[in-house]
Amino acid sequence: MRSKHLTGFAAGLFVLSACICGANAQIAVSANDGRATLNDGANAVVDPPVPDSVTLIDLSAMPPKVIAEIAAPASVVGPPTSVAVSPDGSIALVSAATKLDPADPKKVVPDNRVSVIDLKATPPAVTATLESGPGAAGVAIHPSGNLALVANRNEGTVSVFTIVGGALTAGPKIALGDAKSGPSGISFTPDGKTALVTRDGDHKISVLTIDGGNVEASKRELSAGIRPYGVDISARGDVAAVANIGTGSGDADTVSLIDMKASPPRVVETFTVGQTPEGLKMSPDGQFVAVTVMNGSNKPKASPFFNDNGLVVILSVNDTKLAKVAEAKVGHWCQGAAWSKDGKTVIVQCMIERELQMFGFDGKDLKPVGAIKLKAGPAAIATAQR
Repeated sequence: MRSKHLTGFAAGLFVLSACICGANAQIAVSANDGRATLNDGANAVVDPPVPDSVTLIDLSAMPPKVIAEIAAPASVVGPPTSVAVSPDGSIALVSAATKLDPADPKKVVPDNRVSVIDLKATPPAVTATLESGPGAAGVAIHPSGNLALVANRNEGTVSVFTIVGGALTAGPKIALGDAKSGPSGISFTPDGKTALVTRDGDHKISVLTIDGGNVEASKRELSAGIRPYGVDISARGDVAAVANIGTGSGDADTVSLIDMKASPPRVVETFTVGQTPEGLKMSPDGQFVAVTVMNGSNKPKASPFFNDNGLVVILSVNDTKLAKVAEAKVGHWCQGAAWSKDGKTVIVQCMIERELQMFGFDGKDLKPVGAIKLKAGPAAIATAQR
């Protein structure tokens, strides 16, 4: 696999502005954790840590290429959905669930920061840093671009922010279960009237209702699988896919499909994909789901469940049924996945390799087409949704 190395953090701030502002560009935003690693399957702090960063990738280029790198807090803790890009591609939001403990730099503690990044600036830059709740994880921007939600894993809440002219204002928090319910991933329906929030702490999925700027938790809670984590609703709004990461005990874990057309919405299909489906993303046309599967790559080497690679699995969506189409080997402790607009390129984040691994997809087969090396571990990724 070919690699493109950044020539330095400061050099990464230089931007080919035409690539970002051009009509044909599609920007993926990767949030990178500079302190987290695995020491034979155990979470550890890199010695020495490197700065967290946000990398901008042009997916319209072939192979995709890095066009900017920005300093901003990020975290591998939580689902790899701690990045959101506004529908018009003007701003990105990046949350940070953890940070280094000021009292002991070999440990991490909960963080609550949300960075606002102006993607149209030359160069792109962080314009504001706000506070959400402890363990700020999954982020989603409303299809209107005027509202954002952040899941606070260590508080059992979702923070509501209004967006005006690219500036965020903190609003109320919505309580979901207790402090251990673990709100994780968030996704809006295309009409903006509903959002799903996964809760890996108590194995539930909350249904939120949205009316203008008013966001409320409905009485509807879905049950998909053990520890629902990543979630994505199709661009058509007909189905949602949920990654159930399980307990990490070596058993095969699952992806569930939610029928969003049903009244009320309900889980209608669950499909086995392997050990720990960490990341999940539906293709732009809603016909496929890309799933990053740990496959035991994050286990100690002596574990009977260890495998020396992760997987990216492509599932087809046929009405309310899932079927496996293709899979490919990826690196270790791999996180999020993203699609190009034409659905022909899938990009996967691998923490241990500190690498973005890219695959061509023709509807049947996955083939590696390149890789991009980063200075920090890629932990979450997003593109403009609509």
